Amino acid sequence: MKKGILLLLLVCSLLIAACGGKDIDAGQPDYDQTKKMMVDILKSDEGKKAVKDIMADEEIKQQLVMDQAVVKDTVEKTLISEKGQDFWKRSLEDPKFAETMAKSMKKENEELLKSLMKDPEYQGMVMDILKDPVFQKDLSQALKSKEFREQMREVVTDTLESPLYKAKLEEIAKKAASEKKGDKGGGDEEK
Repeated sequence: MKKGILLLLLVCSLLIAACGGKDIDAGQPDYDQTKKMMVDILKSDEGKKAVKDIMADEEIKQQLVMDQAVVKDTVEKTLISEKGQDFWKRSLEDPKFAETMAKSMKKENEELLKSLMKDPEYQGMVMDILKDPVFQKDLSQALKSKEFREQMREVVTDTLESPLYKAKLEEIAKKAASEKKGDKGGGDEEK
């Protein structure tokens, strides 16, 4: 019904424009006057309401949905353009934006890493990196560094002081003692 009102309004405005011309040929309405009239109609409260009603219609919304390929192509072009790269550099320097973006992508990144870990080609690349002599040398130097040793000492100390770890150590020690006792007792009987 609302579409009908808008359509009727448009037809009336075209008829008025066509009939209102004095020195214009009977078949051709003046473009500038028609344009001005249409703009006036659209700027009026009724025109705005009619446009809002049309935009709220589900059928119209479905027709306005962009083709996914067009959206994808536009995003790709924007990302690789100089302006796009500058925008992302500036945006990612903002700690709040970077944090929000990282949080929003956390699940996808975890899934990506999990799938990559199962990929034989990716595993081979990781193994190639680990076998690289330069990487091994750098890793060896890092592991021998004073900072790493201090960090490792702190981790070991914290672990040994943990009540859960102490309980587990006691349990392992008791189990080992009872096994050793059982071995000695079993060995005396055989002699």
